[in-house]
Amino acid sequence: MTVRYVRPVSHSAYAARRMGLAALVLFVLALLAHRFGPLRTPDFLALVLMSAAIAAAAVPLALVGLIRLWQKGAEGGMASAKALVYAGVPLGFVAAGAVLYLTRPPLNEVSTDLEDVPAFLSRPQYDQQWLTTVATTRAAERQAQLAAYPGLAGRRYEGALDRVLQGVEAAAISARIDITDRKGVELPELQDALPGQEPQPDDAVAEVGEVPIPLPRPEPALPGMVASLADQDVLLQGETETLVLGLPFDIVIRLREDVETTFVDVRVASRYGAHDLGMSAEIADDFLDRLDAELLGIAGG
Repeated sequence: MTVRYVRPVSHSAYAARRMGLAALVLFVLALLAHRFGPLRTPDFLALVLMSAAIAAAAVPLALVGLIRLWQKGAEGGMASAKALVYAGVPLGFVAAGAVLYLTRPPLNEVSTDLEDVPAFLSRPQYDQQWLTTVATTRAAERQAQLAAYPGLAGRRYEGALDRVLQGVEAAAISARIDITDRKGVELPELQDALPGQEPQPDDAVAEVGEVPIPLPRPEPALPGMVASLADQDVLLQGETETLVLGLPFDIVIRLREDVETTFVDVRVASRYGAHDLGMSAEIADDFLDRLDAELLGIAGG
């Protein structure tokens, strides 16, 4: 008589695999709909947290399946392993966000000028839904920015405003910043002088002394110095999104001319929520680095 050994089946392992797969599919669909579709950031974050909750519920079921495989040889070991892999994606994403939330300063925006913050030309109100928001930026938050990002500072270039504006526009294109509004000096001829196009014959070669060079910002000589320069400001307002997640940020770039130098300051604000996870500073640094490269590239030509 043949004796057939019937292995027990771990139903919890297969249930964990289904739940883990559902969590992964929900996370991927939410990410794609937010990055390339109409899904707004609050809804995206809510769906991500929901997928993480489903994934978290799948993990103990998968562990039970592995324990039963070890103790009784029950079927479902592969299903438990797949469940843990599926659940690890949304759980890892949420865990990474939680680490940034706890380790980065609780700021919604950053500015390279903490004394005279560049003003948005028009900052529409977005429906925050369940996310908390920040109405105004307090002095304590400015001090928190200074402590967290001491190297985030504006630029001072030895060059006329029109030449620096040319580099700003080129750097904005390179940094994937879409300029939506502008105020100040109108220089339409700069559109014909962007990098990659033929320069005008009269300005084909610049003198070495006219090349914009980044310099440290000087301290105001008089208390009213900043106010006296306000009428010479050129403001560019734009928006950008993070490359992978598509998180939206609003940006304002201010150019201020003073004698033979031009100041460039940047303000970057997260569109949703009260915490930018440190991304505003990264966007500002990236733009300023690209601006330095653009203006130094003029010298190389």
